[in-house]
Amino acid sequence: MVNTGIKSNSKSALSISDLEFAFGNRPVLNGINLEIPKGVSFGVLGANGAGKTTLVRLLIGRLKPLSGSALIFGQQPGPKLADSIGYMPQLNALYEALSVRENLDFFARMLGLSDSSQRRSAVDRAMELVGLADRADSVITELSGGMRQRVRLRAALVHEPELLLLDEPTVGLDPELRAMFWDHFKGMTDSGTTILISSHTMDDAAHCDSLGFMRDGVFIATGTPDELRQTTGKPNSTLEDAFLHLSRQSEGAGVEI
Repeated sequence: MVNTGIKSNSKSALSISDLEFAFGNRPVLNGINLEIPKGVSFGVLGANGAGKTTLVRLLIGRLKPLSGSALIFGQQPGPKLADSIGYMPQLNALYEALSVRENLDFFARMLGLSDSSQRRSAVDRAMELVGLADRADSVITELSGGMRQRVRLRAALVHEPELLLLDEPTVGLDPELRAMFWDHFKGMTDSGTTILISSHTMDDAAHCDSLGFMRDGVFIATGTPDELRQTTGKPNSTLEDAFLHLSRQSEGAGVEI
């Protein structure tokens, strides 16, 4: 089992065992093993085509594995877990003819907030967090790309889920807003929320409690950011240095480090 570099006595939020997946004859995931405890942020880092998005789609039940298993809070992925999971896909999931408030209200309804006052309060908090309270009545087509990204991210959080699955969540965000979100994410993990982030951005990686470097459908290394930096054996190494170093080590081996 891959060691995430984090020890916890709590029940695992995610438990993945020998997970394999292929599109036709093309393997994408090649036997992934992973345990992630509750209340941590885990970053999946890798180049395009490494299998990051496929892993996330398996975890939300959009895809079915060829073999192996993936359990979320001890259960198979599926609709029954919708109230417990927040998911932000890479592609736009907003309704462009609706306003910011209408989009967030719709996702809040879909994610189980049936009480109108509770839902209104959640939507107001969401808009305040992303700094769009003054654009509540703007339709999505009137927003800039960065503003749309903020709405998409907040739509995944509006029901305050136990687990967040975020696919490239900070693309298009300016440094100040990215820092604000990471402050919020840290508060969420401190309160027990588990966050899995798929990214190729080393700035995101540096904020995670633990990381998994992915290449060709396997994790080539996992650990805390500091542990991974130290794998180069050189002082002042960056996470990018560590990723390149570990990628060269794994090249041609076809096995996990």
